[in-house]
Amino acid sequence: MLSNLRKRRSIRKYLSMPVPQHVIEQFAETLLRSPSSRNIQPWQFIFVQNPKTINELSRAKAHGSSFLAGAPLCVVILADTEGCDVWIEDCAISAILLQMQVESMPGMGSCWIQIRLREDPDGRSSEDVVREILNIPEHLRVASMIAIGYADEALLPISADELPVGKIHAERFSV
Repeated sequence: MLSNLRKRRSIRKYLSMPVPQHVIEQFAETLLRSPSSRNIQPWQFIFVQNPKTINELSRAKAHGSSFLAGAPLCVVILADTEGCDVWIEDCAISAILLQMQVESMPGMGSCWIQIRLREDPDGRSSEDVVREILNIPEHLRVASMIAIGYADEALLPISADELPVGKIHAERFSV
């Protein structure tokens, strides 16, 4: 896994190749195997492949989501907050595991798109915009979307010299 972390970058340009169904099935299994607090599994996921719908979703946020229009796959991460006080964490865990699974696939890349607490260009809640586009019931929260596809850009890995090693502390916090 460390080798995947070393090379992982947020990919925002994708080839116009569809993601094969057997790969999508692996992504689905990854999500369903994600750990959750007390195994409540508050998450639900929508896999979107329709280019028109993906294009609509790309406009759900004022900044930082337009690149989604070029992705062949978008996974929307939802949560049922009833009975789960850590749904944000559970959704984040599933999202990063999905991204690491994508990274393990040759030639593929992904990028996280934050939806919770964001707005569209008109000031509407990004969650409400996504909810309307995908017919998501009111009781579910929209945490994020993950853009996925075959990378059409090659970004250099972040070198070990660039890592913020001062953020690692031993035994106690040190200045």
